[in-house]
Amino acid sequence: MTENVQGSNTRFVHAGQAFEPVTGAVVPPLHFSTTYAPEAIGKLRSGYEYGRGGNPTRDALQEQLAAAEFGTHAFSFGSGLAAEDSLIRAILRPGDHIVLGNDAYGGTFRLIDRVLGGWGIGNTPVNMSDEASLAAAIEKNKAKLVWVETPSNPMMKITDIARVAEIAHAAGALLVVDNTFASPFLQQPLTLGADIVVHSTTKYIGGHSDVVGGAVIVKDDELAEKIGFIQFAVGAVSGPMDAFLTTRGLKTLGVRMRTHSENAAKVAAWLRDRKEVERVLYPGFEEHPGHEIAKKQMSGFGGMVSVQLAGGEAAARKIAESTRLFTLAESLGGIESLMNYPSEMTHASVKGTELAVPVNLLRLSVGIEDSADLIEDLERAFAGL
Repeated sequence: MTENVQGSNTRFVHAGQAFEPVTGAVVPPLHFSTTYAPEAIGKLRSGYEYGRGGNPTRDALQEQLAAAEFGTHAFSFGSGLAAEDSLIRAILRPGDHIVLGNDAYGGTFRLIDRVLGGWGIGNTPVNMSDEASLAAAIEKNKAKLVWVETPSNPMMKITDIARVAEIAHAAGALLVVDNTFASPFLQQPLTLGADIVVHSTTKYIGGHSDVVGGAVIVKDDELAEKIGFIQFAVGAVSGPMDAFLTTRGLKTLGVRMRTHSENAAKVAAWLRDRKEVERVLYPGFEEHPGHEIAKKQMSGFGGMVSVQLAGGEAAARKIAESTRLFTLAESLGGIESLMNYPSEMTHASVKGTELAVPVNLLRLSVGIEDSADLIEDLERAFAGL
């Protein structure tokens, strides 16, 4: 049904969500069964045999995810890192190489460097805005994958997806874009030239901080076959309840992202005016080096804001432990506002590397609460410095 559906919210609500034909239930039923009775030996009912290989609830989510990103195939996994691991092992072999942003998420770098590195996969971090360095790194290492986050976590760097796709493809590499921060509502990398999109669906897609998951979306049949085989053979799939909760979250992604974005813009503007603040990292500001690119490839600037405190590490820690509405916690993208100290939390694994995060930096995931209350919460915390 997605061929003639244009609007994002319509795709989010209806793709893979046809009513149940026997009873007419508008919400498709949740299928918990781990195994399925065939019509006869070797003759499956609707292609279902065993829960690892297929589940109607997961399949419905996968159809919904593919429609959300304008892909043709989507694969749902038990976590974002499980999705990334399965993707990489589906495409690469020992001796192959990945070029990734030098501001990649700490968990992604840990997976690529410390886990898959032992399997023989090499990596080179580069500044994705430096086209010459990017092209040179791909060529020197004969890289097969280029890995981009935009906006990046937590430095909020913006990468020109279309331009990096051109550079990668000219060298015979595939482009992977982690679209977690933007979400499919604000950005669709496959339409800009990316080959593969990955998500931690735990974040904005799930949206309620109550389900862990990940996804890979493609529009190439050959890639889909490889990824689908690993999903089946390795089995890091999302369970039916997780798939159901993720589907429920994705249906309201558009309305949530509008509020996240509006609130983040107000919080970022308030932070910029504070004398205690050294720098606000937010692509919605005209002075942000990636502002024009973000305007071109995104339909909004999202709900994430990072801020560096003039008082250094001590000030950052003090603020992080002083808010009431902003909860000190890892993760992001839920309806509630969260504050994170990346250097010791989400990015502790990259301390001492070129991917290390400044110790005076806080990452704010701005929720959908009333913006005035969020700013009052920050005012109270800043007053304690």
